[in-house]
Amino acid sequence: MQTEEDFKNGQVLLIDKPLTWTSFQAVNKLRWSIRQAFSIKKIKVGHAGTLDPLATGLLVICTGKMTKQINIFQGQEKEYTGTFVIGGTTPSFDLETEVNETFPTDHITEELIQNAIPQFIGKIEQYPPVFSAIKKDGKRLYEFARAGEEVEIKPRQVEITEFEITEINGLELKFRVVCSKGTYIRSLANDFGKALNSGGHLSELRRTRIGDFKVEDALTPEDFIASLPSKGV
Repeated sequence: MQTEEDFKNGQVLLIDKPLTWTSFQAVNKLRWSIRQAFSIKKIKVGHAGTLDPLATGLLVICTGKMTKQINIFQGQEKEYTGTFVIGGTTPSFDLETEVNETFPTDHITEELIQNAIPQFIGKIEQYPPVFSAIKKDGKRLYEFARAGEEVEIKPRQVEITEFEITEINGLELKFRVVCSKGTYIRSLANDFGKALNSGGHLSELRRTRIGDFKVEDALTPEDFIASLPSKGV
């Protein structure tokens, strides 16, 4: 069982983030629980890479002195699985917003889908979603988007080392992708829809790996809290 000193000296906690939780909520929940368990006023806790509320999976959370390693963990390769829905786009590129435009899909075949994959492997230019936390002129992009203000977004170079469609179920495409820091899977969904001469958005996303850390080794927040010596919840 981990002690107060363990957490202060630094721990790397692997948490399986639940659906609808923000990464910030997960960090706050763990910080509060550690403080309650050991009756301590203050402890540093931070995460190494945000997951959107509509995504689940691996969140690497560092405590104490290990928070100094967050930038290193953030820069490591990441793996995701999930689902693209073809035939419609949303302003956020996922289900945070509703479908605002629909496109033809009758022409889409498995061959067309498989032939579209190679153009997304390697170093590619990608436009981040307008509904994202990237800052421009001191404001988050999603603040502009929610206010209905248009803003110029510049493309970024990212690297995708592995990308495969693992299952085709009508207009739902299951995928697995391995990519660099800064890659937006929502943007990949939108761009993949365009590559099929249609539209696309992300309906499901799960982060399965960051560097050598795997989601199979992660605990739910509830299981982590239950592992603490005294329960403050």
